[in-house]
Amino acid sequence: MTRPLKFAAIGIDHRHIFGMAQNMMDEGAEFVGWFTEGEPEPTEGFIKRFPDAPRVKTAEALLNDPSIDLIMLSGIPRERAGWAIKAMDAGKDVMSDKPGCTTLAQLDDIKACVARTNRIWSIDFSERFEVPAVTKAAELVAEGAIGKVIQTIGLGPHRLNRPSRPDWFFERESYGGILTDIGSHQIDQFLYFTGSDDAEITMANVGNFANQSDPGLNDFGEVALRSANGHGYIRLDWFTPDALPTWGDGRLTILGTEGYIELRKYVDVGGAEGTDHLILVNGARCEKIDASDAGMPYFARLTHDIRNRTETAMTQAHAFKVCELALKAQLIAEGASL
Repeated sequence: MTRPLKFAAIGIDHRHIFGMAQNMMDEGAEFVGWFTEGEPEPTEGFIKRFPDAPRVKTAEALLNDPSIDLIMLSGIPRERAGWAIKAMDAGKDVMSDKPGCTTLAQLDDIKACVARTNRIWSIDFSERFEVPAVTKAAELVAEGAIGKVIQTIGLGPHRLNRPSRPDWFFERESYGGILTDIGSHQIDQFLYFTGSDDAEITMANVGNFANQSDPGLNDFGEVALRSANGHGYIRLDWFTPDALPTWGDGRLTILGTEGYIELRKYVDVGGAEGTDHLILVNGARCEKIDASDAGMPYFARLTHDIRNRTETAMTQAHAFKVCELALKAQLIAEGASL
């Protein structure tokens, strides 16, 4: 019998680590330890959620353990690239929270490390990989339900939750900017659904409209992209109102030559309860589908990739390209020359 895959976590500063760890455990992986600096806000809840995973005193105890296959990273974004390189040099594969890196120089270092070590550097783009409605949309697109995809429109509103945010959340150099950070989700989906391996950024803007006391925060961002296969528009913000019953009304519209799909991922305001609402309109169908049971295959596929050195969850080139485009969009929005 094949032994269970073993994973550990370094850095739990962002709550995305909860889903990253739980979903791998649901695939049969063993959570064998974790390390984080200090006591970031998620710590208490993390211990309650994963009481059987021991906290270790040093990250090196995890990196030097030959039985550990995968290191998860959800620390302060500016530190993730460095830990990823240390993990891969120690013979581990890596699943990083987004953003996987915050500068183009960091991305170059990660590329060199992957080439040197032949390890997997994967990013859990949770707005695709942890949303069953996106799984269902991918199935419908593959079946030809809306013809050839020619455009995506991704909306990524978030709630600021200011009292719970650490200092680094408001520091541009720490989180990378809104396009680098949450913009990577939407860029990932644009490339994936249009079948593009590269794109041109035709417009990028960021702003701070309601948080001038925190000049390092972008509370608004937008990007337009163009590839050989299609076009994309992305809007991001930190303006989700308190009355919404979840952190953000995330949506994705996929336009095809023979129809369209709209995903209301986390809430359907004024509509049905629950999550994962999918609307399909084409020449024969006009319907709303409950996609909550469509599954999240990324985690099973990554497990397969770690065991078999394959690329079924996400190609390495895709992970690199998403980060490159997000980083470049941020720089363009800030007026930097590339």
